[in-house]
Amino acid sequence: MVTAITQGIKISVETGYQDHNSNPENDHFMFAYRINIENLSDYSIQLMRRQWFIFDSNGTQKEVEGEGVVGLQPVIQPGESHAYISGCHLNSDMGSMSGTYLMQRLADGTEFTVDIPEFNLIVPYRLN
Repeated sequence: MVTAITQGIKISVETGYQDHNSNPENDHFMFAYRINIENLSDYSIQLMRRQWFIFDSNGTQKEVEGEGVVGLQPVIQPGESHAYISGCHLNSDMGSMSGTYLMQRLADGTEFTVDIPEFNLIVPYRLN
């Protein structure tokens, strides 16, 4: 698990290879990741947008940007957290992701960016 804290918002990431959804013979490697967003601040926040940078070991780089996460723009109260699971496919058996969330402090509308720590996407046999 990798973790980062930005402005009182803790982001933790766990990953897993999805063997049953992958097809290595056709260069299709599917990974799932679980994100936990914990609000350690004194303010209620809302996740407005996300921006991902996806790196594949074959040299491919992708950027994905959009509203919310998995169709939601969750409000997270102080001391509470929001978790979700999503996925990413690569064309090789190794890569990584990192990114940012755009958050809004509900009390005054202030927007700020939270770092999503870089995490690796690696097929288990590559770790031997």
